[in-house]
Amino acid sequence: MNICGYYPESINEGDGMRAVIFLSGCRHRCPGCFNPETWNFNFGDVFTPERQQEIIGEIAANPLLDGLTLAGGDPFFSAGEAAGFINELRSTLPGFPVWIYSGYTYEEITAIPGSPEYQLLQQCQVLIDGRFVEDLKDTTLPYRGSTNQRIIDVAASLTGPEVVLWQPSAL
Repeated sequence: MNICGYYPESINEGDGMRAVIFLSGCRHRCPGCFNPETWNFNFGDVFTPERQQEIIGEIAANPLLDGLTLAGGDPFFSAGEAAGFINELRSTLPGFPVWIYSGYTYEEITAIPGSPEYQLLQQCQVLIDGRFVEDLKDTTLPYRGSTNQRIIDVAASLTGPEVVLWQPSAL
């Protein structure tokens, strides 16, 4: 698995201050994608165990962070490796919140319980799902680029028959 970007602090890819890792590789190839270079699975740098530990150390040392976001590309094309990274992160920071982006819909990811994609989803608190659709582009939306994309509360959705949309916490 390669990463093509790492932001130690960002307020654009989820609620609060988040560390963001951009994973290389995507086969959705959405027209109008703001990051088409990330479609290439070999773009960027190999996400070595040493680099993973370095990033985990930086995250653990930053008390301002509210969580981690995995973006891309599409992390679900590297589901097993992304889940392994989250496991490593959680061995240092149990319960650390993880948001994840995907061009797949929630329904596509959960269609095969037990799959690597399903297992990765189970480790995340929030999923921003759906392919970017240029005709539905809306730059006023928080954390997503087109109106078809949803911000999903993963735990609440997995316990019931309906998709539950994430709601920001009241201050």
